[in-house]
Amino acid sequence: MELPDLQSAFAGRIPQPRRLLEGILGPIKNKPVQLANGDILCPSSTEDNGWRVHLEWTSDLGKTWQKTESVNDGKTIGAIQPTILFHPEGRLQALGRTKQAKIFEIWSNDSGKTWSEMKLSSLPNPNSGIDAATLRDGRQLLVYNHSTKGRSPLNVAVSTDGKAWQSALTLEDEPGKQFSYPAVIQTKDGLVHITYTWKRERIKHAVLDPLQLKLLPLAD
Repeated sequence: MELPDLQSAFAGRIPQPRRLLEGILGPIKNKPVQLANGDILCPSSTEDNGWRVHLEWTSDLGKTWQKTESVNDGKTIGAIQPTILFHPEGRLQALGRTKQAKIFEIWSNDSGKTWSEMKLSSLPNPNSGIDAATLRDGRQLLVYNHSTKGRSPLNVAVSTDGKAWQSALTLEDEPGKQFSYPAVIQTKDGLVHITYTWKRERIKHAVLDPLQLKLLPLAD
């Protein structure tokens, strides 16, 4: 089957790809988000001088870029691969992977230009990637490994404030296997789509209705 020419099919509306500016990495693992002011905010990180998190943003769809300094020193907390959540009054929260067996959290009150001191949350992390999304109803949904030693189980948790979390679903639970690198979005129909690496063999796609989740206290 011959594939269509995309430039012709979309009447030339597909922009030509271009390399990001020197020093700009773009989003690392997790998706960028668009803010109310139109800025596209990219969660990013580096690993060459300790695990350190920074944020990058563009106000003109990628023509020009700005970025923060690293928000952690890479020593007290080694952190990478942040994911961004939206809270009332324009407040932002970022969560991510660490070497300290806990998910980190930072907060911003100015559209991601400055961030609070990085702290460890109450949620475990086995040095494994996570992802999260703010749902249409304002709740926060997180996909992560609820473990400190292995990439199983793979879990879904829900929070109303990004601090107190409840267990919503166990996607996978097979000791000794790996279920990792999740990605999550909510589509226009309200459903949540999650993809993740299944046993390092293939990519699995799960779909759930967040209104049907039965929330329970998190296990220790």
